[in-house]
Amino acid sequence: MSDAGNNSRLRTSIWRAIIEIAFVVFLFYSNLLMGEFTVTNGRGKTLAVALADIFTTTNFLIAILSALIGYLGFEFLRKKL
Repeated sequence: MSDAGNNSRLRTSIWRAIIEIAFVVFLFYSNLLMGEFTVTNGRGKTLAVALADIFTTTNFLIAILSALIGYLGFEFLRKKL
């Protein structure tokens, strides 16, 4: 009986981590996309060109690492406070 409760709690924790990390990655990419359409990056840039500029392996790794660091930091603060 207790094993089923621990399994459910673990699954909930994993889903919460996935959702929080995905949200940070979404914010990272939306910020990059907004930056692609500023005046300094030129006029007439299409959405397809902007998406091709921001969806790179390097940007993806930065987004995942930042999200993991942020998640671990907030989890530490949640448990500490």
